[in-house]
Amino acid sequence: MPIIVNLDVMMAKRKMSLNELSEKVDLTLANLSILKTGKAKAVRFSTLEAICKALDCQPGDILEYRQADT
Repeated sequence: MPIIVNLDVMMAKRKMSLNELSEKVDLTLANLSILKTGKAKAVRFSTLEAICKALDCQPGDILEYRQADT
């Protein structure tokens, strides 16, 4: 998939655990884990906003586009 989720990178930079982020953004560990592993098919803007606020980052720090190999 050409959209890469770098949530784990930002969490590591901020030294924040999945549990801590889950509490701050009011999302279940399961849903956050799906997003972190890149298995999510969609993300709500409100969720992205909450994650960016908790990690003090921009959406582009979390989501990246890479052109698929053809």
